[in-house]
Amino acid sequence: MKGYNDMLIKTENLTKKYKLGKETFVALDKANLEIEDGEFVAIQGTSGAGKSTLLHILGCLDNADDGKYYLNGIDVFSLNDRKTAKLRNEKIGFVLQDFSLINHKKVGFNVMLPLYFNHTPNRQMKEMAHKALEAVGIDKQFDKKANQLSGGQRQRVAIARAIVNNPSVIFADEPTGALDSKTSKEVMKLFRDLNKKGIAVIIVTHDDEVADCCDRKIIINDGKIIYDSKKDSNYIKEE
Repeated sequence: MKGYNDMLIKTENLTKKYKLGKETFVALDKANLEIEDGEFVAIQGTSGAGKSTLLHILGCLDNADDGKYYLNGIDVFSLNDRKTAKLRNEKIGFVLQDFSLINHKKVGFNVMLPLYFNHTPNRQMKEMAHKALEAVGIDKQFDKKANQLSGGQRQRVAIARAIVNNPSVIFADEPTGALDSKTSKEVMKLFRDLNKKGIAVIIVTHDDEVADCCDRKIIINDGKIIYDSKKDSNYIKEE
């Protein structure tokens, strides 16, 4: 049996609730999950199923109301805000549907943003940004402003920013949602190439084609993990 230190991600009974007026909405209901280094995972579910809530907790952007979360063997919920931010910046990369770039700034600046928080020397920041942009195939765009790029190029910049710190895991929330089908396939191939280099990739998606590109599927419904292809042999999708 594998322990906390053998897993990239391990959760125990993660529970998250929100107050909606007088009602209480359970976004996550005792979610138990284990993800190893280097896995390529899709998390699926309908709107409001709890998949983005799970991603935000795993990405150290939010806390659970109950349960445990271990990242690389570290008890995340035991950390103070400063240590949580440091862990997030060193171990985690984020890719979002809307790219979340600073449009009037240059591509290089956008990619270097996580490095400013690490107080990385300026020359080293530029070298690391160039390397990350090379990895996603758009290093020639270094000095262009983000708003001069196509949607596919902007998502590549977002992915370069996500990998510039050499993270253990990339969390991607609907990363192809704003892209056409051809560009979506290119972005998914890029995630696959990064995964082959040893980076774990966890993608929240409602798109079956995107999920089919991943090695493992996890399905959430009403805050509960109802299917995990690593454990379950079949799943009948509700119409």
